Amino acid sequence: MTSAEPRLRVVIADDQELVRTGFRMILTARGIEVVGEAGNGREAVTLGGRLRPDVMLMDIRMPVMDGLEATRRVLAQDANCRVIMLTTFDLDQYVYAALAAGASGFLLKDVTSDFLATAVHLVSRGDALLAPSITRRLVERFAAGDPAPGPKPDVPSVHRDLGTLTPREREVLALLGRGLSNAELAAELTLSEATVKTHVARIFSKLGLRDRAQAVVLAYETGLVSPGEPGATQAPGP
Repeated sequence: MTSAEPRLRVVIADDQELVRTGFRMILTARGIEVVGEAGNGREAVTLGGRLRPDVMLMDIRMPVMDGLEATRRVLAQDANCRVIMLTTFDLDQYVYAALAAGASGFLLKDVTSDFLATAVHLVSRGDALLAPSITRRLVERFAAGDPAPGPKPDVPSVHRDLGTLTPREREVLALLGRGLSNAELAAELTLSEATVKTHVARIFSKLGLRDRAQAVVLAYETGLVSPGEPGATQAPGP
């Protein structure tokens, strides 16, 4: 980050004080400003509305209001905020619903310091935190309709009808669903990265998608990408 760039502003929502303290120290040491901390989902929603952070780190399991409902409310009141879900479970059934609700990805709480900071920068740019294999297994499991406890995804803001897309845009969306970056998309389709960015922007606009995380979910749910396809959801991580 150069001196001309504004510092990223982050809110940490977790019911464990030690987790919040540790994450705050890591982010602060890397030039990321922690503007608030919440001990439950309701506090997270209040802080999100008042502080308007760039990124919110949101624990899934919290008292008063869980992270899933808090994520829905935070994103409803501030479309510019990006949410990263925090979990101690590598196949938590709530994570898929959170991605479908608009969260930009998730991290295990034992994430390394460097990965945490890079993840915050990544989602602040509108990218999805979809790597490595944990998200691939999770999305494939739940998008395939496997029975599991927990809430079902509900994304009324996303248009599931792909009829508005051109054949090329459908092709791009399918590759997004497999987790390809813009550079990889450009190489796969023999296009410039600028052209790929234009296609991605149009897809997001037509389908009401927030970011690449929702594009992955939609590609699976509409059958554009099938679980088990080579490269599925292997998005480049930080």
